[in-house]
Amino acid sequence: MLRNRQFVFGSMVLLLLCVIAVFAPYLSPYAATDVDVINRLKPPSLRHWFGTDGFGRDVYTRVIFGARTSMIAGLFTMICTVVAGGTIGITAGYFRGVFDNIVMRLMDAMMAIPAILLAIAFIAILGSGLTNVVIALSVAYVPRLARIVRSVVLAVREQLYIESARAVGARTPRILAYYVLPQVIPTILVQGSFIVAYAVIAEAALSFLGIGTPPPAPSWGNILSDGRSYLSLAPWVTVFPGLAIMAIVLSLNLLGDALRDIIDPRLRTER
Repeated sequence: MLRNRQFVFGSMVLLLLCVIAVFAPYLSPYAATDVDVINRLKPPSLRHWFGTDGFGRDVYTRVIFGARTSMIAGLFTMICTVVAGGTIGITAGYFRGVFDNIVMRLMDAMMAIPAILLAIAFIAILGSGLTNVVIALSVAYVPRLARIVRSVVLAVREQLYIESARAVGARTPRILAYYVLPQVIPTILVQGSFIVAYAVIAEAALSFLGIGTPPPAPSWGNILSDGRSYLSLAPWVTVFPGLAIMAIVLSLNLLGDALRDIIDPRLRTER
């Protein structure tokens, strides 16, 4: 891993952003919701490193606190998606039959709808808020992960060591836990990093549209939404949260690509 430059760079950027998010209250003298109308739309300076927005709030403070919102959304979306999608994919791929046909047709129907539109539909039902955003995004991303995991399980279940385990009387839970799951985990790790990146972008998009994290709570998406009215007058309000989104998504994609190259021996051989 340490010899892979993509892995090292992606990990360092992601770790830096995580540290900033965790220690956000100690990295700024301001609160994320402090309003100072007198100092509204001030350019970046020593007092306000990223300038101020239309309400006089410190953009730097809101960006680092917004990192918490985006990372929480990405992390919990990934956890929910991996648990639900992994369970569905393993079960459908191993047992096949009627259950597999019914579940996979449902997954196909859900995949026919763009993930962001499916998430918007669920938020329209559940209401706005970070928890509902996580639920909506998890539902939207489960079908894709379930199909990927199922494809891996379909290949694994036909291997000779699985047949040998059945021949010696191993029970199904033991086969799934000791023989199937270890073959699925590398795929889940790679896909999990991409799911976090997708969720960060989707949460920002939903907040930008006003149906994600409700103001005045900071989120990179609603900071961008607030700043679009001042693009020509105060571009810094949108530039810095945009750069933050770019940094975390780039680091997660580099990390995912690196994990795929490290885990898959065929890719290592080709290189």
